[in-house]
Amino acid sequence: MTQFVTIADLMAKSGVAFGTSGARGLVSAMTDRICFAYTAAFLQHLANIGQFPSGAHVAIAGDLRSSSPRIMAACAAAVRHMGGVVEYCGFVPSPAVAAYGFDRRIPSLMVTGSHIPDDRNGIKFNRIDGEVLKPDELAIRAQDVALPDLFDAEDMLNDAVPAEPLVDVSTAYISRYVDFFRTQALAGLKLGVYEHSAVGRDILVALVEALGGTAVSLSRSDQFIPVDTEAVRAEDQVLARQWAVDLKLDAILSTDGDSDRPLLADEHGVWMRGDVLGILSARALGIAAIATPVSCNSAVELSGLFSAVRRTRIGSPFVIEAMNVLVAEGQGSVCGYEANGGFLLATPVQVNARTLGALPTRDAVLPILSVLVDAKRRGATLSALQAQLPERYTFSERLQNYPTAQSRALIAHLDEGEEAAILARLTGLFGALVGEADGIDRTDGLRIHFASGDIIHLRPSGNAPELRCYTESESVERAKTLNEQALAVVRGYRIPA
Repeated sequence: MTQFVTIADLMAKSGVAFGTSGARGLVSAMTDRICFAYTAAFLQHLANIGQFPSGAHVAIAGDLRSSSPRIMAACAAAVRHMGGVVEYCGFVPSPAVAAYGFDRRIPSLMVTGSHIPDDRNGIKFNRIDGEVLKPDELAIRAQDVALPDLFDAEDMLNDAVPAEPLVDVSTAYISRYVDFFRTQALAGLKLGVYEHSAVGRDILVALVEALGGTAVSLSRSDQFIPVDTEAVRAEDQVLARQWAVDLKLDAILSTDGDSDRPLLADEHGVWMRGDVLGILSARALGIAAIATPVSCNSAVELSGLFSAVRRTRIGSPFVIEAMNVLVAEGQGSVCGYEANGGFLLATPVQVNARTLGALPTRDAVLPILSVLVDAKRRGATLSALQAQLPERYTFSERLQNYPTAQSRALIAHLDEGEEAAILARLTGLFGALVGEADGIDRTDGLRIHFASGDIIHLRPSGNAPELRCYTESESVERAKTLNEQALAVVRGYRIPA
């Protein structure tokens, strides 16, 4: 019997959130029925705007989580039910399947939870011309979808269809960068590839070797490891330093689980901050204008390298919207980057008479390769390359298992009242650490500027029960210490009754 459901109702009942980054939730809550419904709503919305005619193809890929194959099968069942044809791309990076879809003007989706633990997963949806943006999200949430009688009492498919014949998207993704950077671009460099459970690990090795470098594979794992490029685990920091010294590496390359966010460590095994990597990549590519979230390092403005810098809320949809505005204003070359290192290319760029096409979705490969190639061209180490930027340093961490409602209540309390009263409250809370608060930015969360030049930025995570804390100061050590101290203050703080 066909059942009609509204996506907003499903969200409330299942606990599986749906936003501009797609669906995310506990694997136990992401039943086949829920994944089928969200995919059907996405395609129904695309049909309404002329992007999913009957018989259209849809590309599907996934990361290496244990739950991804099942969820991919549920999404594929929804595509077939909606009259589409599945192009099964297997287990490849998010930007690789997105690029495949954009090139062919077909929708695509990626089953991934990015950096969150293996007991959670998600589905990221792409239109034929770019990522799902805020207007798309609102339209998808409002969809009423018809669910056929395909599920058992546990809301799982009665008959899961085996995977389709595999479509190769990796070759074109690798060729995109080999054709642009050329085969000897990394010659002479010995590069570690921290593979862990990243879906793009083999592609990274293939790219290093195709570009003339020596790839050293490190710590491949058959179990999923939740690597967060914004909050690198202590064990990964220790490992990188050991590898760099013991193996005499020029750099270490890695990504998060779905390989859309980069990790790059210098010759000492120190992981680069994603926002610094973004600045250096934009410089290497000769970018004119940048869109970047408010949480990113202010060295981008202080460097004077770019004709325009637009600050946004945190999240790739907001970065994309700002990039689109910059393009509309006539900026010749436009990119965006995030604190997690994800790099989005809004326009084609040209270097040495070679052109790289736009890819307006988070990509891990381009920032890694562009900075390595630039360092080699300049005859500089990665640490020396970073030292060329203004001395502003950022650090981020999070309070885990900190409910979103609690985060929002805290920020609402801290930001309550007249401006003078708010600044006084913030000075009272953090003054022993950084002195007097003298400014607030509410673009996303509460970003507090202090007379000392330090910054503390508090924000509820958009996809996990966490409170994010971003700090900026004049040294790496100070930014890290300030972050630890600020989180300790927040952890012990109780909102007055």
